Amino acid sequence: MVGPPPLQGLKVLEFAGLAPGPFAGLLLADAGANVLRVDRHTPSSPAVSTGDLLTRHKSSIAINLKSPDGVDVIKKLAKSADVIIDPFRPGVLEKLGIGPEVLRAINPRLIYGRMTGFRRDGRYASMAGHDINYLAVSGVLSRLGRSGDKPHPPTNILGDFAGGGATLFQGILLAVIAREKTGEGQVVEANMVDGANYLATFTRQSLKTPMGDHPRGQNLLDGGCPYYDTYETKDGKYVAVGALEPQFYAALLKGLALSNRNWEGRRLDREFWPEMRRTFETIFKSRTRSEWEEIFDGTDACCTPILEYSELEADVSREGDQRPAVTLRETPCLAVGGKGVDPSVHGQGPGVPGDGYVGQLLSPGQGGEHALSNWFGWTKGKDFDIKNGGVVLKPKSNL
Repeated sequence: MVGPPPLQGLKVLEFAGLAPGPFAGLLLADAGANVLRVDRHTPSSPAVSTGDLLTRHKSSIAINLKSPDGVDVIKKLAKSADVIIDPFRPGVLEKLGIGPEVLRAINPRLIYGRMTGFRRDGRYASMAGHDINYLAVSGVLSRLGRSGDKPHPPTNILGDFAGGGATLFQGILLAVIAREKTGEGQVVEANMVDGANYLATFTRQSLKTPMGDHPRGQNLLDGGCPYYDTYETKDGKYVAVGALEPQFYAALLKGLALSNRNWEGRRLDREFWPEMRRTFETIFKSRTRSEWEEIFDGTDACCTPILEYSELEADVSREGDQRPAVTLRETPCLAVGGKGVDPSVHGQGPGVPGDGYVGQLLSPGQGGEHALSNWFGWTKGKDFDIKNGGVVLKPKSNL
């Protein structure tokens, strides 16, 4: 029988930010945690949405963090919270009086997750930066890009999300496991420099092996190898080829009608790679992507279409229905897409708006009153009020 999601009941305070912090919160929320985003607001102006779209299954409250009343609200919430997500540069929450030392003194079981771009103890700690800068100083960016071209970042997937938010999520889960043994929470620190570099362990170590000791873009897995690359088709679309092993390479040659050229023995001949690539380019451009799919689908040639999200959104038969990253058969995560599938099969419950393709803005304060009631049993008018859009505690509250 399918049970509740694995993190149901875990209370998370996520201070509003963009990209990595909200992504860590999203991973927790999709796994069933109760994630309450804390939006900043001041009495002179209403709270403004950060533009964050990673809000699935979350709610929000607005608090004036620069006022004693606002700080008091955070301290009261921290008494019962399990996790804090701090997305700010080092020292921001400490200056407001709600750093880890203060909040963990209030609640020793609290797991205080902190996310930065650069290392907190490194030479760039006080500097502003973005994904591209974190990849740059980590060394990872130096290995990304085509031969003869400048280094090129893969949007902000590797730093913000994989090395940042997903790594912080992992650290929080490790701290939750440790708390089961010790009864104590702890500070969890993640940064995108170390996170991205850890993900690049294989790439970095390959620099000292024949697999990766050539310059950027000239190695087996970075575009240097003709049978591990992408090719344009007749209709202007693309296919991806990853026929590394001999048997897969032979299947690729068969599909390209090249089996009669005795190329199997020249697979590792780097001097022959340029001619092989030119031949592949010409042949792939002689048919449409759909025609190549008819040839290679169901084979071991490791040749697949490069699908665009617009295609996937329109055709779920192409695996376009968005799902959680992992399937937990007995305790499935909450839905990512909007179609709604059998949770015992695909690991998610009822669908959500947007089908996983359209993010939903979370307005400051949206769902906050309900969350405060569910989390802490607080009642508006008795325990707290909303003033100018921000939460303040009642003066005589016994919370």
